[in-house]
Amino acid sequence: MTGPEVLDVARDAIYTLIVVSAPVMLVGLIVGVAISLLQALTQIQEMTLAFVPKILAIFVSLLIALPFMAEKLHAEMLRIASRIVTG
Repeated sequence: MTGPEVLDVARDAIYTLIVVSAPVMLVGLIVGVAISLLQALTQIQEMTLAFVPKILAIFVSLLIALPFMAEKLHAEMLRIASRIVTG
């Protein structure tokens, strides 16, 4: 592989990483902001109140987004394999 081909593979891998992780990260961000707003409005400063809903929301979002994530990762692996085969 030449230098530009390596950079193309690296760029595609980073893009795939961002696309695959975005749904879970956005869910964590939204739930975190909602919990922080709730804590600020009610003045409840319990530490576990911030972590438990976020963990549950991220777990549910992983279950929902898993087919999408698997399809994207599979497509990226096929692209890399085809580059290896073609030389």
